[in-house]
Amino acid sequence: MSEETKEVPNKRLGEVLIDRGIITEDQLRIALQEQKAIGKRIGAVLIQLGFVTDAIIRDALSENTGFESVDVSSAVIDAEAIKMVPQDLARRFKILPLSFDKETAVLSLAMADTFNIVAMDQVRAMNEGDIEIRPLLGSEADIVHLIEEVYGFDLSIDGILQEIETGEVDFENLQTEGDEYSHPMVRLVNALLADAVQRDASDIHFEPEEAFLRIRYRIDGVLRQVRSLHRSYWPAMVVRLKVISNMNIAESRAPQDGRLSLSLIGRQIDFRVASQPTTYGENIVMRVLDRRKGIVPLENLGLSDSNLHLTKLMLAKPEGVILVTGPTGSGKTTTLYSILNHINTEAINIMTMEDPVEYPMPMIRQTSINESAKLGFAEGIRSMMRQDPDVILVGEIRDAVTAEMAFRASMTGHQVFSTLHTNSAVGSIPRLQDLGVLPDIIASNLIGIIAQRLVRKLCSFCKKPHEIGEIERQLLGLDEAVQNITIYQAEGCANCGYVGYKGRLAIVEILKISDYLKKLISSNTSAHELSKAATATGFKVLADDACRRVIDGSTSLDEITRKVDLTGRVSR
Repeated sequence: MSEETKEVPNKRLGEVLIDRGIITEDQLRIALQEQKAIGKRIGAVLIQLGFVTDAIIRDALSENTGFESVDVSSAVIDAEAIKMVPQDLARRFKILPLSFDKETAVLSLAMADTFNIVAMDQVRAMNEGDIEIRPLLGSEADIVHLIEEVYGFDLSIDGILQEIETGEVDFENLQTEGDEYSHPMVRLVNALLADAVQRDASDIHFEPEEAFLRIRYRIDGVLRQVRSLHRSYWPAMVVRLKVISNMNIAESRAPQDGRLSLSLIGRQIDFRVASQPTTYGENIVMRVLDRRKGIVPLENLGLSDSNLHLTKLMLAKPEGVILVTGPTGSGKTTTLYSILNHINTEAINIMTMEDPVEYPMPMIRQTSINESAKLGFAEGIRSMMRQDPDVILVGEIRDAVTAEMAFRASMTGHQVFSTLHTNSAVGSIPRLQDLGVLPDIIASNLIGIIAQRLVRKLCSFCKKPHEIGEIERQLLGLDEAVQNITIYQAEGCANCGYVGYKGRLAIVEILKISDYLKKLISSNTSAHELSKAATATGFKVLADDACRRVIDGSTSLDEITRKVDLTGRVSR
């Protein structure tokens, strides 16, 4: 059933609020009497009387109607979306366009009344009916306030830059909270953040040089320069970024960390912000944390059938250690969160110790390490053991103490998940031994190791077939008997920004510790011998999974050779 054809729920808002213990029956009775006198909706009356807040009404309506809610007060508005709904229409129906996705032709619309089909029909008619409306439940007061703020101001990056160049910017007012959209520097920062999220950037780099400010986005693991601004813009932009990230604007000589949450493209996006003093000013890098992308169902990780089966077999063990390994930015956190989400039920207590918590998850007790409070990974594990956990996630095994505590937790009957920086699954075993974990302890407590990398996916619009030569056949492990195989290479088009790739996927190797491998580990066998033994029992290395993704047309041979060494497959 589409969003627009949802039936209005039978349960009234007042009853929902009473059921949730937010208001009393007496308060509802007072509100109903007041409603007769002033003729407003019951939610608006309850807010006016001071019994509830806008946010409570929004969330209660969202739960009752099934429509997704949005915090309009922290929304960053898309300039394209504003052009699609005239101001008089927005005022009349109390609707606010938030974003427009050109690829899917979906317009996200914040509405005080998500059942107002007339408003949606009029918006669709004004745009020749070629768009789909995504109604989001928003606070009426916030919608009305923002309509007055955003209309009349340019929200596009180029338009704001033109405005700044022709007018004077008052840096002092950047610290105030009122009428933010009237200040062009506020709109410029918002527009850049919205642009980065719409381009699926994972990081935003603001890099001051001697004469200009370079702005780069990391998209699909590769940095791309998107803008160069005059250096005179940077002082004001730094102030704005620090204000919204709750950082100290007076401190510019020491590194700082901050965090902020904004409503972009119709959903909440978190940013982790880090400043670093450099020769020409403070360098700021923002990590984009999109909860919708951060928590992926286990079945959607793109694992082969055999690897998915292996993963589920490892998760079925009630105690022991499961490690996820790979370099920085290889998707280890996403894999761990997908695993936790898969096993997360009311019947088990899952606790995490992270640096820092990236994506909040329901029913899971998540803690960020705090060096100033002397709460590191080792101390965190020790503390969590007293919280009656069933499953423990340790963000990273960095030292001998953390390694010892993680394995000690598994020996007392817990499932323990963690990450380790190694180049391969087998390489994790000598790394653990380097950290002081005894071979017998590793053998008896390690369930399995997942090693992974991220490679870029070929753009589905422009990828072109590539003829397989003899060298390619050897690299992909194809013998002469295998015919009619088509592989693809990158071309470049408007849909992928002329790069040839759009999005990323994981290539994975999974080493499940069998009884035979336990025996070899206990006897302190070398990594080379362990690798040979694992391969003999069916272990598929990273290169095998990478080649599978080339053969199925997901990525190119050029791309996987950036991440995986295939030279050993070529006969001399």
